[in-house]
Amino acid sequence: YRLATARRVLSADKVWDAAAIVALSDGANIALDMSLGFNFSVTLAGNRTLDNPTNTKVGQAGMIRVSQDGTGTRTLAYGTSYKFVDGTAPVIDATASRISYLSYFVYTSTEIVVSMLRGVR
Repeated sequence: YRLATARRVLSADKVWDAAAIVALSDGANIALDMSLGFNFSVTLAGNRTLDNPTNTKVGQAGMIRVSQDGTGTRTLAYGTSYKFVDGTAPVIDATASRISYLSYFVYTSTEIVVSMLRGVR
């Protein structure tokens, strides 16, 4: 389902499996391959940049769960393909162990519209 393989029957369990959370690797630059899923998660252990995604599909939508580690104070910057309300990138909650959710919609491969739920506990 996620790989858009032609001529395959979609069973309910395969469709639900496609919505599973895909863990992203934490690092100075966080890579996001959208062909691997719709929903993603990462725990930040330092100040990071969410790089422009690869393998985007127009119309794809989902969530990215961004967690602070036990230290907190981590920041998140964004690649140029991410677009925000009024052109201002949202600031994730920097409190230790706090969670922010990025909701995204792929309009084009270079225009991923993002909004945020901040400070989820």
